[in-house]
Amino acid sequence: MITVVIPVHNEQENVSALLAEIYQASQSVPISEVIYVDDASTDGTADMLSSLRQTYPFLRVIRHSIKSGQSAAFLTGVKAAGNNIIVFMDGDGQNNPADIEKLYQCYQGKKRPQIKVMVAGQRKMRNDNLIRRLSSRIANRIRSFILNDNIRDTGCSLKMITREDYLTLPFFNHMHRFLPALLKRDGVEILTVDVSHRSRLHGVSKYGFWNRLWVGIADLAGVSWLLSRAKPKNLSILEIL
Repeated sequence: MITVVIPVHNEQENVSALLAEIYQASQSVPISEVIYVDDASTDGTADMLSSLRQTYPFLRVIRHSIKSGQSAAFLTGVKAAGNNIIVFMDGDGQNNPADIEKLYQCYQGKKRPQIKVMVAGQRKMRNDNLIRRLSSRIANRIRSFILNDNIRDTGCSLKMITREDYLTLPFFNHMHRFLPALLKRDGVEILTVDVSHRSRLHGVSKYGFWNRLWVGIADLAGVSWLLSRAKPKNLSILEIL
């Protein structure tokens, strides 16, 4: 079964429509749990989510007391999840829940005992303004070149991962932007699926060019260091009896 984890901050107007779409997706994909992590919203997001719990029994709502960021919200959701398969989604409605089926089919086709897999959505066409598209394209190319993660769009939040694999990762703020590289370091195979991307209908984006640039440079250096300190790839472990 699948748990969908959705971090939100001031997304009151997007909650109801997105939950309706996730419920529709659950008719063809085994979604049994949706965890919204409200990252200290200052609008009516928490109240809206609370009122929708009666409509959607699979909905759980967790609230941060202070704004802690998307990576912290993902970690909160994964720790609380009751299923081992986790799907990450943005709460702004730009990810389409119907695409979860694509990720699940890809995951099911590859998953085997002793094989660790993550399926990453990659947006075929971004419905954002020109500055955001260009800055994202440049950042993705630099990141992919330095980290060799072979992902052209790590900024797409729509991903499927196992709870176990995620919880083995070292936590740091903004780590969600580097999941493919961090998981690859731990021997997880990264698969990609083209997914759709929709325009934001309500609310405002929480990210801009400048608030990503400087932390992105520092994070990239840190992740590069982490990759260089990974266990040897050809290491085998055998207990002698």
